[in-house]
Amino acid sequence: MNITDVGHLTSDADSGEDKMLKGAKREKKTVWEVAEFYTQAFERDIKKLNILFPDIFCKATEHIKEQIELVKKLEKKGFTYFAGGNVYFDVSKFKDYGKLARLDLSREGQARVDQDKNKRNKYDFGLWFTKSKFQDQEMKWKSPWGATGYPGWHVECSAMSMKYLGEKFDIHCGGMDLIPVHHTNEIAQSEAVTGKKWVNYWLHNEFVVMNSGKKMSKSSGEFITLAVLEEKGFSPLDYRYFCLGTHYRNPLMFSWEALEGAKNSFKKLVEKVLEFKDKGKVSKKYVSMFLKAINDDMNTPQALAVMWNLVNSKLSKGDKYVTLLEFDRVLGLGLEDVKKDKIPATVVKLAKERLKARLAKDWKKADLLRSQIEELGYVVSDSADGFEVKKS
Repeated sequence: MNITDVGHLTSDADSGEDKMLKGAKREKKTVWEVAEFYTQAFERDIKKLNILFPDIFCKATEHIKEQIELVKKLEKKGFTYFAGGNVYFDVSKFKDYGKLARLDLSREGQARVDQDKNKRNKYDFGLWFTKSKFQDQEMKWKSPWGATGYPGWHVECSAMSMKYLGEKFDIHCGGMDLIPVHHTNEIAQSEAVTGKKWVNYWLHNEFVVMNSGKKMSKSSGEFITLAVLEEKGFSPLDYRYFCLGTHYRNPLMFSWEALEGAKNSFKKLVEKVLEFKDKGKVSKKYVSMFLKAINDDMNTPQALAVMWNLVNSKLSKGDKYVTLLEFDRVLGLGLEDVKKDKIPATVVKLAKERLKARLAKDWKKADLLRSQIEELGYVVSDSADGFEVKKS
């Protein structure tokens, strides 16, 4: 997993404000402090969401040498030019430029605004800058191109990916907004260096979309963090379950009502897991159905449907339990670790008093005790054995 902690511009097209500088000024920190703060926050959120932590978590600031070497190789192969103190990639030298995004360079060129005057072609992109348009640029390194400078942000990902995964690898992920420029430029510089196909499969996710119809982003002003969800009573795994309900290539329509629905569904699933917990055998039939869904371009909504079919099936509780754990190796909902809530003694005492009131047909007192239990954050229901208490 790449951490692109070198300051780069708010636009993929080498234009706009410097994100790091903007954040540093806003938060009254150095750009290095901003980078480290958000890297640590990102690591914490990954763990909370039960995302498997990458074996290699590499930072662009720690791979400047590799980035310089990549630019030098491109320079040696004739894919670059030096202008205004900066090194640029010449897209006219790369015949398949724009193939991932299916760009028609003759018709779509006007989309890039605020162009760098040093560029020969509006699609050319910076590989190394020694002339920053920001006087207070903090992140700078020595390079073969004269003054100190910094890499263009496209080169970061290619250099780190090729170092750890080789000159060709299977899967590259990212948001769909990265297709037209960032991933297009990554392909150009990587394949120009190696002379062969770089990535076999590109998996691009759609955006989280707010009620207003805008994508969730800082620039739109509509941005919700995991910490905000937790403050509102949602667990990170409630949100993970919510995300699994939409295919990654479809927009994820966010609303608090939809998240509440996901929370309730996940809560029911946890209750079923606790109910089923027993020894059993994995159902080959349901695993086959689950794999068919998940192997169909990661169709997680269909995989969840298979999961609920299993829950409501006539299989034994033990077979359901161990099969759900098999599914959870993919879903990552932490089902193996769920435990029954430990009910406080105070709540149990109130529930017992309520049972006595019910047996005595003192309905008014029973209702009052139910309300007191609910105020403490629990719900009580009647059962064949007397009562059952759960966290609300």
